[in-house]
Amino acid sequence: MSRLTNETIIDRIDSYNTFIMGREYYNSGKVKEVKSTPSHNYYVASIYGNSKYESTVEFNMSNSIKKTTCTCQDFKEHYGDCKHIVALLMLIMDYENTGSIKKQKSEGDIKNILHYYRQTPNNAKMPLNLEINFKFTDKIPRLEMRIGENKLYVIRSLGKFISDIRGEKIIEFGKNFVYSPEIHCFDNEDQELIDYLTILYENYEINYNNYFGSRHFSIFKGSQVNFSPKSLERFFEIIKSRKFNAEINHIDFKEISIIHRDLDLNLKLVESQNDLLLKVDDIDIVPLTEDWKYVFYKGNIYKLSEHQTNTIRPIFNEINRKDTDAIRIEKELKNTFVSEILPIIRRNSNLEIDKTVQDSIHSEPLNSTIYFDRQGDLILGKVIFNYGDIDINPFSSQDINKKTNKILLRDIEKERTVMSFLEHGDFKVEDGGFYLEEEEEIFDFINDIIPELQKHSEIYYSESFKNMGLIGPKNFRSGLRLDNKLDMLHFDFNIEGIEDNELEEIFRSIKKKKIYYKLKNGSFLSLNNKEFNDIIDMLDYLDIDIGNFQNGTLEIPKFRTMYLDKFIHNRGIDFIKKNIDFRRLVRDINDPEDIEYKLPENLNADLRDYQRFGFKWLKTLTNYGFGGILADEMGLGKTIQIISFLLSEKKEKGIEPSIVIVPTSLVYNWEDEVEKFAPSLRTLVITGNKVDRGNLISNSKDYDLLITSYPLIRRDIDEYKNISFRHCILDEAQYIKNQESLNAKSVKNIRAKHYFALTGTPMENSLSELWSIFDFLMPGYLLSSRKFGEKYERPISKENNNEKLKELRDQIKPFILRRTKKDVLKELPDKIEQKIVIEMSKEQKKLYLAYLQAIKGEIYDEINSKGYGRSHIKILAGLTRLRQICCHPEIFIEGYNGGSGKLDSLEEIVVEAVESGHRILIFSQFTTMLQKIRTLLEEKKIKTLYLDGSTPIVERGNLVRDFNKGIGDIFLISLKAGGTGLNLTSADMVIHFDPWWNPAVEDQATDRAHRIGQEETVQVIKLVTKGTIEEKIFNIQERKKEMIDKVIKEGETLITKLSEDEIMSLFDM
Repeated sequence: MSRLTNETIIDRIDSYNTFIMGREYYNSGKVKEVKSTPSHNYYVASIYGNSKYESTVEFNMSNSIKKTTCTCQDFKEHYGDCKHIVALLMLIMDYENTGSIKKQKSEGDIKNILHYYRQTPNNAKMPLNLEINFKFTDKIPRLEMRIGENKLYVIRSLGKFISDIRGEKIIEFGKNFVYSPEIHCFDNEDQELIDYLTILYENYEINYNNYFGSRHFSIFKGSQVNFSPKSLERFFEIIKSRKFNAEINHIDFKEISIIHRDLDLNLKLVESQNDLLLKVDDIDIVPLTEDWKYVFYKGNIYKLSEHQTNTIRPIFNEINRKDTDAIRIEKELKNTFVSEILPIIRRNSNLEIDKTVQDSIHSEPLNSTIYFDRQGDLILGKVIFNYGDIDINPFSSQDINKKTNKILLRDIEKERTVMSFLEHGDFKVEDGGFYLEEEEEIFDFINDIIPELQKHSEIYYSESFKNMGLIGPKNFRSGLRLDNKLDMLHFDFNIEGIEDNELEEIFRSIKKKKIYYKLKNGSFLSLNNKEFNDIIDMLDYLDIDIGNFQNGTLEIPKFRTMYLDKFIHNRGIDFIKKNIDFRRLVRDINDPEDIEYKLPENLNADLRDYQRFGFKWLKTLTNYGFGGILADEMGLGKTIQIISFLLSEKKEKGIEPSIVIVPTSLVYNWEDEVEKFAPSLRTLVITGNKVDRGNLISNSKDYDLLITSYPLIRRDIDEYKNISFRHCILDEAQYIKNQESLNAKSVKNIRAKHYFALTGTPMENSLSELWSIFDFLMPGYLLSSRKFGEKYERPISKENNNEKLKELRDQIKPFILRRTKKDVLKELPDKIEQKIVIEMSKEQKKLYLAYLQAIKGEIYDEINSKGYGRSHIKILAGLTRLRQICCHPEIFIEGYNGGSGKLDSLEEIVVEAVESGHRILIFSQFTTMLQKIRTLLEEKKIKTLYLDGSTPIVERGNLVRDFNKGIGDIFLISLKAGGTGLNLTSADMVIHFDPWWNPAVEDQATDRAHRIGQEETVQVIKLVTKGTIEEKIFNIQERKKEMIDKVIKEGETLITKLSEDEIMSLFDM
């Protein structure tokens, strides 16, 4: 199937006639010497018309035509493909449809072959002489030509001659001259003319019976072609550089040229019986085109400029019409002629003015003066055009001739400019002056027209008119003041000369899209200016009712400071001044690094530079009463930054409780982190039944930090109603992304001085999620939910409005601190290790305690019966069963549906990490657990690879290669099968789902990613179930790790090195 159709070819040309001729060229075998690339994306061919032309066609990768070229003149000068390219396209289309090129008539095939061998290069052919004879009689332009080698022969049928040349036919002109395309050729100039005549003739053939043919198309008749106006201009362009013969109105001229310049015309202005005569010395000008662009003058053809054409055309048309050499200007028209026409003639000809006429012309520069006055609600005006001692009122019917005996030379162009401004004002004329009475028209005139009019005329105002003046931005006075005592921002705005009680009405007028406001004193206030628009846009965003202005002052929440500063900067507003407190707040929030905030001395951690910056950012926001989102990527230490901040707050401000609300799975992780880094913070974990929790909450004043979970805050919210916290902090704040959820509604009822949110994903699906978090931090900062949707969410999400997106970014930027690992790569170690302590689900915990008691009893019986040394198998079996329950009881208990705290936590971690672009290795001792994880991730549409001991060796290699190529986000690996021998440096996160006795084995597994070739910091997460055997194993590991690294040999496990007391302590709660 061809890439081409007739329609695609026709779409590429500007005339259907081109398609007909191209198809004829192809059908008659004129496309020769065709070559193409092996891919058939590039074709080149020779097309034999009047001459040999080379055409090319190139296709792009999508099989569309990328480019076409041709060496013919028509392709260079006209839009679209020429007939030669059309012929080549027809050949390509035939070839692609049939697999072969269309065969010509059999007798034509041998002719084509003979034609090829007979081809003679043009430089070996005999050039012919082509004589041009241009004729212009009865206003009809014609062309005749003669041709020959030495002796020239008249071409008696120009149409047939063009047709025969096109068909490469032999043409007999007489016994002594026969034209043969094999022997003769034309030079480039002649060939260009023949090509153009060919186009005219082809159009003539098509349009022969067209009604408009005689006017719009050239006509071939016998030895002549009659040019249409358009074709005549093209003919002159083609022959502009050559000499030719002409017959102009039956007079012969030899060797004439086309000259591109204006004529040196000689005109004379003289006096005649109180009239003026404009005499023309050169009347033998013959216009060859209706617009006088081409004229014949003194033996040559001139192409005139548009200026001279417009000047001489009406003069010579009048002279030719009256068959005279002068134009009479009657006395009553002398002033008009001298003022309006004479300057134009002077610029475009050699004009001689008779001394008598010159002496009679009064020539003085124009001084324009306009006087304005006010009568009641009307404005009155009067215009005077002054020329020396002559004043002219354009609105008066006075006879200028009575003021002077001379001819007044007026500056009509300047007068018309002045009058055009008055016409725009829609004035009414009366008693030689003008007036305006409509209020809106008066404002438009004062606001828009007078400033422009002042550039062209002197203007004088009466005192009463001045009182009706225009008040604009230069009269504005405005400022932003931060009042630290009241913790508010004040916006002051007033207009010089206007009472503050008028401000509300002024702003309402702007809201109604009025362009002015008429003040009580009669002055006009322009409302259509950038300054007012900026203020209205600002107030619109702030969602402030203009009626809230009190004595020219508006109170604004302090948290708007950063936005207002950015707004003023972006809009280039210079009339709003900012006080020093305002400027200091902006500086501190934008660059808290220079502020001296000391880390607490009793903090058991060395913070990295970016974490110190986060600490200072939290302190700065708190000092100014703001909240914020710490949105660092997972693994960068959001928790330690908050802990250091809380410890600093306690040291500076004393004891006052703060509250951290976290997912259930992270409650004890937070407790551990606080105990590790800030043991001096008295921490209370809210746990137990409702009564127990109520008792704990009631004693909150004795603690520095309360830790609770989202599910419990929903149940206990009433217990907190009488408590006010110093800080309320949400971890994994995406838990309140749904503003209608109980999570969101509950935490927004907690009373605190400051609010902060921690999340690596402040927005997961929609902008409304971001709004919900900000509604917790600083209610009203991002407007109401409805207005936020109208102003931002819909324009950004539905309409891709980048301007609104930028505006929202400017709004939230000061209150979100987001760093990724790439941002702080230089500060990070090669490997970040993190323990996450997880609470079991309710059913899981019951099951664990039941099994613990049963196994503990069985083991004691076994030891009492066989002794400790012979009870290892029983002990290991019991420990394994408890470890399985920590992972998920369903591993060995069929039908269990009580959930797993650890699996729930893994889901949260993996989803956030994958969304942030991380690739993860997950290790577990239990293949049944890995399969359960695999099922969960596949339900989440997360691409997962899997490897355990049953995976064949060849498939293992393929899986590793696939993962390193970027296939899959998660690689699930059994600790035994994949702990060694794999290179998986494309992963940057390792999760140990369950702890193994020997930490060296875990380290070996981690080193699948953390090895030579790894370019990213590797984050290692160990999931440990709180209050279980896992936590005890981990604690023992930490205490004895140094010893274990030295003592344990390959194949040994930690459990073989534990004492009986240590082993038995594993079964304690």
